[in-house]
This record gives sequence, structure tokens and C-alpha cells, in this order.
Amino acid sequence: MARMSDQSARWSRATVYPDMWADPDDDPRDNEGPGPDGELATLRDYLTNYRMTLRMKCEGLDPEQLARRSVPPSTMSLLGLVRHLAEVERDWRNWIGDGDPLPKLYGERDADFDGAVAEQAEVDAAYADLAREQEATDAALAEHPDPGERLGKDGIAVRELLVHRIEEYARHCGHADLLRECVDGRVGQ
Repeated sequence: MARMSDQSARWSRATVYPDMWADPDDDPRDNEGPGPDGELATLRDYLTNYRMTLRMKCEGLDPEQLARRSVPPSTMSLLGLVRHLAEVERDWRNWIGDGDPLPKLYGERDADFDGAVAEQAEVDAAYADLAREQEATDAALAEHPDPGERLGKDGIAVRELLVHRIEEYARHCGHADLLRECVDGRVGQ
């Protein structure tokens, strides 16, 4: 177990507000002015910002840092979160359609985390998988503009799918906050 003196010092790039990840002028999530109009536009905006937050929490780290299990005995790592969210995006498409379930990207239970190894090829593949799966799920849901429409075998509303996706990313961005702080001490919401 690491002693307190072995841990990285806490730090932030932000100079205006020390509890922020980036200064407001440098934060790509900052959208001053009124928010989007309408329920679907608002939900998509929140999802976009949480996706961006996850990527921001991972930026600037090498493969070893991304794959580091920062809270033993957990297998969770930043790279594992990227892989997990790619897997989850794929799984949500199973809820949208009526066909056979799509095969898992990484294998059985926890393979998304267990297979997150410190190799650049794995990092590149994880980001490519995440982008592809996000795009495919977004495209599938874009065909259903009514938030109350019920989809798939279980009749889940489009609204519920979008809210669930936001919840999944928000929860894992909380994990990413702690994982990143353990890796190099960087803090901020």
C-alpha cells in the first residue's frame, strides 16, 4: 500500500477556479448563453459534455498511466473505463432493436477492464471502439425523434435510453476523477 508521501501532489491546470479541470476560457464544455431548446437537444448536450469530460480526464497520459489500476484490488482503470463505455454503447443498441444481441467487444464479464493493458495499440483500439460504438448508437437513436417512443423487445422509451446513457457516463466520470487523481494528482470537476 502506498504511503501518503508516495502519492502525487494534487494539482489543476485551472488558474481562475482551483477546483476546476480547466479555466472557463479553455474548457470545451463551456457553452455560455442559453442551453439548447427542447428535451432531446438538452439530453444530447448533456451526453456530449459527459463524453467530453471522460476524454479530458484521460488526456495527456501514457498507456501505462491509462491502464494503471489505481485503487487495488479493483481492476478499474481509465483505459478500462474507455473500453467499458464502448461495450455499454454497443449493448444499448441491443435495447433499441428487436434482433439478436450484438456480440461483446471484449469478451465475457469484466474483460473490458481485465484486458486494459498498457500498450499503445490497446489505447488506440479502445478510443476507436468507443468512437465507433457511440456513433452507431447515436445513429440508431436518431431514427427515433419522439422521446416517448418505445423501442425494442422491452419497450424502453427513447427518453429513458438517453437518460440512462447520461447516468452511465456521469457515474464513470466520477470514477475517472478519482482514478486520474491517483495517477498524477490532477483534480477538478
